[in-house]
Amino acid sequence: MSATKPKPGVSRLGRFVRRWRFDRNPLRRATDRVETAVLALLVATFLIGAPFAALASGAWVHGMARQAQLIQEASRRQVTAVVLTVAAPPADGEPLAWQAQARWRAPDGREVTHEVPVLIGTKVGGKLQVWTDRTGDFTTAPLLDSQVADQTTSGEVLAVLAAASVLTLAGALAHWTLNKRRMAAWEADWHATGPHWTTRA
Repeated sequence: MSATKPKPGVSRLGRFVRRWRFDRNPLRRATDRVETAVLALLVATFLIGAPFAALASGAWVHGMARQAQLIQEASRRQVTAVVLTVAAPPADGEPLAWQAQARWRAPDGREVTHEVPVLIGTKVGGKLQVWTDRTGDFTTAPLLDSQVADQTTSGEVLAVLAAASVLTLAGALAHWTLNKRRMAAWEADWHATGPHWTTRA
């Protein structure tokens, strides 16, 4: 009759328990139990703190992005420009990679000429809408709501990654410190017990 094989799940669980010292082994040193407590504390800190860090960072980034959006919307406007020259279309045919020289009138009456991206098929003499600042110089469009949302999400993700990195670094530092103490304790124990094991010829 063949011996009963241990269940793989139980074996893996036992290895996990032994690896992270979640047992009552009397041979465990104080440093082993401290390391287990530090690990549990770091994991609990991440699970509890990461959501708060994400919310706080997301709210801060959203506020900054929303403020920038409002400032841009108040200081930028669209004007009608006339296409003067059109560059040759690119070989890859990307629709927004085509450049043209366009001219429009600034609020103070001066004429502004600037290179702007246009769609393929734009003709010389055609008209298009461009974004300008208060002085009439060419600028980009104000932030969209979707861009504000993307920046908010990025802030939340970065906060979680930063928290994970800091706690991982703290765990590695604690592990290194406790390992040094373990090695020193083992060396002291060996100096105390080693001579009793040595026999003279």
